[in-house]
Amino acid sequence: MTAPEHIIPWDRLPHGFAERIETPPERPAEAVPAATIVLLRESDAGPEALLLRRHAKSGFVPGAWVFPGGRLDPGDALEDCWADPAARPHTPDAPFWVAAVREVFEETGVLLIGGAAGASASALPRWREALLADAATLLDVLEDLGLRLVPDDLIHIAHWITPIVEPRRYDTHFFLAALPHGRVVDPDAREMTGALWLTPRSALERHAAGGLPMVFPTVKVLSALAGFDSVQHTFDTLRRRPVETIMPRLVRTPGGLGFVIEREGRT
Repeated sequence: MTAPEHIIPWDRLPHGFAERIETPPERPAEAVPAATIVLLRESDAGPEALLLRRHAKSGFVPGAWVFPGGRLDPGDALEDCWADPAARPHTPDAPFWVAAVREVFEETGVLLIGGAAGASASALPRWREALLADAATLLDVLEDLGLRLVPDDLIHIAHWITPIVEPRRYDTHFFLAALPHGRVVDPDAREMTGALWLTPRSALERHAAGGLPMVFPTVKVLSALAGFDSVQHTFDTLRRRPVETIMPRLVRTPGGLGFVIEREGRT
């Protein structure tokens, strides 16, 4: 039997949540499609990943440190976003890739597209606000700037589905991207209250010490990124690594609620 991981103490669980694992819902909540990006940059200590702290009033994991990301929007399915429609990715479906780029732009102000650095000083903030207000799609941004997406700018590295007993569930694909040279992260204060660049090992140490609350998939993705000596090394290794779908199962333990990883197969 696989040992549970990432134990959440009983006193940190919402009231009544522990009892739900013994009576799973007859009809689990739908897992909402979502995408997130691990943004990496070089440092003297090795590659650092960007972590954002969610607002304490957020409806999802308030106060947790997360990677930039969010749910898919209808506009993410527009096919003209791609430089070469024939090369549009299919694993996972193209809208997940578009959503990942859009969410990073909305939450950090960084547009992960070659040529975006040449955009006017006013264009990117204006389009960022339009996206946050649901008044534009990423295709509108690309059309205005004369840009298109290229699949090679991102690497698909993980696929997690929320356990069936949870009332709010997500079907999330994780991607990897490098912070473009000269770009500065500017977190959106309406959703995020902090930003940290940390090596995966440092982030995991701070989490283990209780100073950096993170959800289980974030911890596991950081664990997979620990030990690389450069951003390029990380990309070269993970580009060749197959991605498995993981939906953890929640189990009772003496110390709290634990996660058991159950792999659903390759994406």
